[in-house]
Amino acid sequence: MNDELQALEKTHTWDYVDLPPGKRPIGCKWIYKIKTHSDGTIERYKARLVAKGYSQEYGIDYEETFAPVARMMFVRSLLAVAAAKQWPLLQMDVKNAFLNGTLSEEVYMKPPPGTSSPPHKVCLLRRALYGLKQAPRAWFATFSSTITQLGFTSSPHDTALFTRHTPQGIVLLLLYVDDMIITGNDPQAISDLQHYLGKHFEMKDLGSLNYFLGLEVSRRSNGYLLSQTKYASNLLARSGITDSNTASTPLDPNVHLTPYDGVPLEEVSLYRQLVGSLIYLTVTRPDIAYVVHIVSQFMAAPRTIHFIAVQRILRYIKGTLGHGLQFSSQSSLVLSGYSDADWAGDPTDWRSTTGYCFYLGDSLISWRSKKQSVVSRSSTKSEYRALADTTAELLWFRWLRWLLADMGVPQQGPTLLYCDNRSAIQIAHNDVFHERTKHIENDCHFIRHHLLSNTLLLQPVSTTEQPADIFTKALPSTRFNQLHTKLKLTATLPP
Repeated sequence: MNDELQALEKTHTWDYVDLPPGKRPIGCKWIYKIKTHSDGTIERYKARLVAKGYSQEYGIDYEETFAPVARMMFVRSLLAVAAAKQWPLLQMDVKNAFLNGTLSEEVYMKPPPGTSSPPHKVCLLRRALYGLKQAPRAWFATFSSTITQLGFTSSPHDTALFTRHTPQGIVLLLLYVDDMIITGNDPQAISDLQHYLGKHFEMKDLGSLNYFLGLEVSRRSNGYLLSQTKYASNLLARSGITDSNTASTPLDPNVHLTPYDGVPLEEVSLYRQLVGSLIYLTVTRPDIAYVVHIVSQFMAAPRTIHFIAVQRILRYIKGTLGHGLQFSSQSSLVLSGYSDADWAGDPTDWRSTTGYCFYLGDSLISWRSKKQSVVSRSSTKSEYRALADTTAELLWFRWLRWLLADMGVPQQGPTLLYCDNRSAIQIAHNDVFHERTKHIENDCHFIRHHLLSNTLLLQPVSTTEQPADIFTKALPSTRFNQLHTKLKLTATLPP
């Protein structure tokens, strides 16, 4: 608590004032947390003063609240680039980051409990105290304006990614609230950046990247390994199945989950907690993306059969606990994508499932499994809708193409997009619309526009070589293991 109080005083977080007539102060409280290392050992005990921002009123003591954070796809992409270029990955953390943000609104707060304060006074906040609705936005605005003064520019595709070009190369900084990843091929510019940040903020230099937002990063001779072993272990312990048998696949292909089978769960909170944790586990475990997308559809009213499915996922995780994504140092840095669909696979509403994934060379950087919004009348229509979704995701990678070009590794020609349905490919290249395709005409125009603009090039692929198949349906163990290898998932090995 003393460290937190010193930080609050150092940044002059508030002034003690009389409460103006008509104003209402918000409350605050102390939050205590044990911070751990990636191996589970205790790093430190932390106390933080948090404002009760839930009692703020829009238009009175806050307005805009949005603040960008890095997408996990960008984190994986950055690791893939750093591995292929054999760049160092460094990590820094900003201490009490939000206290660097300044407030533009009048926010009054009751004095913190356990501290001495003048009688009958309230705190007029000057700094963006944790818990305020506008605190993340105020901090990001401060950081963004500070970093741009050093010559960094924010990416138009992810404003949490900052780049700086120097005569010797390039430096990249990816920000996630107060955690940042730094990489590049100009060691002096990286050192200058660290020194610059240390002058403007109270920083913690964490050295080489090894633990970031619950993600474990291991440096190997052949690249980097990204995993969530500690997170998965804690999840298994919380679920109470650490002594259970393992499962060979996350979902039995003979099981079709519906909202009606089984008995409603009496206590739904555990189900929701486990599924929420599994959703975050898919950041490094694409092999469970499909089944997690399925069980998450029953969060509102889960039943016993759904909980059994969640338990099977956990038993599969137990058997593959140390698995993670491999980012190869031998990667070619050529972007490619795969699109697939399972026609009418949902047993309840007969909607199809879209699955896609993108590779940067040999490294998997993005994937998705989702139910399509409408019912498709044929497998070709479902595949075409999947192609439209995959093309939309491809547009996010424009920043990566520009970045690679800046690094002297330009993408030659359009991005190859593979599909195992030749009819869907023919529709994409055919200008003639007719009665049987007019209900997907918008998707046709969207895909063809990007075909003509040389953004993508559609290529056929055999179904047996289609890695996106694992994102569309439950598979038998032989087929599942074949695609598991294609996802570049590997077990954690000692350094």
